[in-house]
Amino acid sequence: MNTLFDKIWDAHVVQQVEEGPTQLYIDRLYCHEVTTPQAFAGLRGRGIRCFRPEKIFCMPDHNTPTHDQDKPIEDPVSKAQVDTLAKNAEYFGLNHFGMMDKRNGIIHVVGPEQGLTLPGMTIVCGDSHTSTHGAMGALAFGIGTSEVEMVLASQCVLQTRPKTMRITIDGKLGKGVTAKDVALYMMSKMTTGGATGYFVEYAGEAVRSLSMEGRLTLCNLSIEMGARGGMVAPDETTFAYIKGREYAPKGEAWEKALAYWRTLRSEDDAVFDKEVHYDAADIEPMITYGTNPGMGMGITQAIPTVEGMGEAARASFLKSLGYMGFRPGERLIGKKIDYVFLGACTNGRIEDFRAFASIVQGREKADGVVAWLVPGSWKVEAQIREEGLDRVLQQAGFVIRQPGCSACLAMNDDKIPAGKYAVSTSNRNFEGRQGPGSRTLLASPLTAAAAAVTGVVTDPRALLS
Repeated sequence: MNTLFDKIWDAHVVQQVEEGPTQLYIDRLYCHEVTTPQAFAGLRGRGIRCFRPEKIFCMPDHNTPTHDQDKPIEDPVSKAQVDTLAKNAEYFGLNHFGMMDKRNGIIHVVGPEQGLTLPGMTIVCGDSHTSTHGAMGALAFGIGTSEVEMVLASQCVLQTRPKTMRITIDGKLGKGVTAKDVALYMMSKMTTGGATGYFVEYAGEAVRSLSMEGRLTLCNLSIEMGARGGMVAPDETTFAYIKGREYAPKGEAWEKALAYWRTLRSEDDAVFDKEVHYDAADIEPMITYGTNPGMGMGITQAIPTVEGMGEAARASFLKSLGYMGFRPGERLIGKKIDYVFLGACTNGRIEDFRAFASIVQGREKADGVVAWLVPGSWKVEAQIREEGLDRVLQQAGFVIRQPGCSACLAMNDDKIPAGKYAVSTSNRNFEGRQGPGSRTLLASPLTAAAAAVTGVVTDPRALLS
């Protein structure tokens, strides 16, 4: 009767508070520079140390510039946050992958690629997109600053057990349809609140066919449906991805871990609080037109009209379109764009760069388009060069930047100017998310690449060989 979620949650319960939350043991805490200063200050104020420092890994990513990382950070606020994380990691004796460390990058890219994120783990970070790690068959979720302090001090956190949901996507994905499109499609159907209060397990033929990196993208966006987290049962794809990575088990420990990991699946008779089904054949390349990730549509479709909307929904919808400079019923194909961003913890992995390169190879970047191609880690940057993708991209007129969160959020130098349109592979398109007044169209790396070489919103299937 147990779901995958039940198995991992139950294995980590320390105690159940009567008529209260569960005290849950945490296997891995990731810390970046934005949400940790107050948590570390709380420990210093109480004169206590971290309970299990070896379980904690720190790295800056939000505030790191994507150029000249070997030089001091110019922005004083960003510099202070990055420096503070380094000082706290040293003081408390924590693992720290600082800037220019070849293990550095976006924390949700580095965790899986270093073998730090493993099946069956409980994983937390002061960042909502911690849900990414659930793709490895882990129970991963974001926590607040006070909860970060709790985990630093005790390696446990107090949590209310969420409900469970299974989203099954049957059938095969069509040409040019990626994990990003699957996620944007689900959000367009369920809205950004459709999974609120649930931990989601993704299942079905379309999910099983995804690469590990595609699954990471899918789980990354769970939070945008309101979910507490997302997960995929580990299988041979997962095990092949993990094997040989720096922090992965080796030798006898690997065989023992593998035997346990193979038990991590929902039982055939498992009961979920909610079941949702979609058909992969209904999904085409997606793009957003509004100011939340749920305002998305197939790239060949038109923006919905206000017909049948209630007064409040209509006002909100029109406000969003007003910000974006769009009209109800308008099509986006052929719409001029100004910026393209490839990167973020959603789409900054090697497969995303391979996809982007597959479209731009033999073509040239469109005049007037500014493109920021930002690897999710130094390891990804090295893979780009090893595979010769850097030459393909450079020949097409693109420059590869240094790793970091970059233009996902306006917290570093990479900001989209007011009024400009950006086709972005990141996870959020809120007002001002990529810079004050910026206008964000969320899409897959293939769709971003198609826009980069045409200068307009383009169906990537038209450019795929």
